[in-house]
Formats: sequence, structure tokens, C-alpha cells
Amino acid sequence: MKFEVTILGSSSATPIFNRNPTSQALNINEHLYLIDCGEGTQQQMLRFDIKASRIDYIFISHLHGDHYLGLVGLLSSMHLNGRKKPLYLFCPPQLKEIIDLQLKYSETTLQFPLEYKFTDAQKAEVIVNNNDIVVETIPLDHRIDCTGFIFKQKKRLRKLIKEKLEELNIPVEYYTALKKGSDYTSASGVVYKNETLTIDSDIPKAYAYCSDTLYNEQYFNQISNVTVLYHEATFLNDMLDRANETHHTTALQAAQIALKTNAKKLLIGHFSARYKTLNELLDEARSVFPATELAIEGKTFIIG
Repeated sequence: MKFEVTILGSSSATPIFNRNPTSQALNINEHLYLIDCGEGTQQQMLRFDIKASRIDYIFISHLHGDHYLGLVGLLSSMHLNGRKKPLYLFCPPQLKEIIDLQLKYSETTLQFPLEYKFTDAQKAEVIVNNNDIVVETIPLDHRIDCTGFIFKQKKRLRKLIKEKLEELNIPVEYYTALKKGSDYTSASGVVYKNETLTIDSDIPKAYAYCSDTLYNEQYFNQISNVTVLYHEATFLNDMLDRANETHHTTALQAAQIALKTNAKKLLIGHFSARYKTLNELLDEARSVFPATELAIEGKTFIIG
């Protein structure tokens, strides 16, 4: 099962040369999920071969412009390119008013259903539950209502040991029950335990996306033990006062969060435009949590 994330934008507040505002494309078993949609996201999608026609779910963490100002343009392009299938938009409720106003004064009627699913920044809740994944919101601590998102693989069925099944001449019609954990009883009454005929599937993986937030342990339990944690790291720790003032996190704090929540890997992003190069942010985070990577635009990270 494919489970990977491509970074489309990693800058905070304002774009700078080589860094665009926040956006990520998550590929889960060849289904694309777009997380945030800052200015220029469409150009980044073209640059990195992310096809808008394959996106059925868009998640907007909050209504600061660097996280959603590219959305109306993307919706417009989907409309102009003849999209007909529904698009599911998970977002703060106020975003509907913004989009409706844009469509009203451009006299545009989208040619596809835009299905809103409003998030509640005060509580964690399941917002997607399909064959591949469960998605939950993560209440964060920002200047305005803001949610992160955690994407959890579903546990797959057990894997058949086909050589063993063929050796015992077990009929194909029993395979589904075996995958679900049942034992097999032959026509002669011999019982074969499931664990001798199948092996367990892989441990489900999880990707947590923590958008703009003050360091706050209220969400730590929810993101514990994730395979990959993306966490904003807007400033170096020598600007901790500024981070607190703007309800952001430093690179050092992001690493401390990864360590405390037992993440397997940390991606840091949402870098302030004041930093022309990012090595200091990476070094600061790695001093606490060595398994840290920069969310570099165009780079794809395997979740696992």
C-alpha cells in the first residue's frame, strides 16, 4: 500500500525565493489528499506532477492566508478543466462564506459538487473513514481556530501462506475467512490453526500533520507513536519570545515534541522568510531528535 507525502510548500506567512506557502499532497494507495493550499499551490502541482483531477479530498487547517489563498484558483481550474466528480473540502465553516463570495462576484457556478465538511477546532473527531484510511482532526493552539490532521492506515487482513494452502488443498472459497482470522477444518475433521496458514499484515502506519500552533501538550496523546510527524518549526529557539507571541513553534520545540510523543521520524516546515537557508533549523532540531528532515519542496517522503 502506497503511503507517501510530497511537499508543495514549506514557507510561513510570505513566500520567498525557492519557498512557497504551505501545502502538501498525500498519496494513499494512489488516492490523493491535499493538505492546505497556500498561494502558488497550482504551480507547484504542475512542477511536481501532482494531478488535480486525482484529488478528491482537501483539508484546510485554518484561515490564515498562507494556508488557503491558493484554493479558489485551484477550484476554478478544476471547474474550467471539466471536473464533474465531487470534491470534499474539510475546513473551518467560515471558508464557505469566502468561497461563495468569490464565486458570486465572478459569476461562476462550479460544474462539480463541492461538499463541505466543517471542522471543529475545540475537539478531535473522525472526519474521513474509507477503505484505506481514517482521518482525525487535531485541535491545535494558534491565534485563530486551527486543526491539524492525523491520517491512520486501516489494519489490513491477514496474508495467506499460499504454498501451505495448496499443499493442504484448501478450497479457494475459504480464503476470505482465513484472511479474517478463522481456523480451517478439513473434511476429515482436522483443525488447522489460522496462524499456521496465514501471517499477520503489516502494522498500520500513521502520518500526523501539525499546522500552526503554540507548544502545547494538549495534543501530544493524540499524535503519540506516529510513523511520521510533520510539525511546524517557524523559528529558531533564540526567537522563542516571538514564537510565543505569534503562537508558533521553534525547531527545538518541534524536536522535543517528536521525542516526547515517540515519533519515528520528524519533518519540520513552515519556515519564517527571515531564514534564507535552513541548515540552522535542521541542526537545532537534530540536536534533540536526530531522525529529523526538512520539508523541502518537491521532496517525497515515504510514511514508513
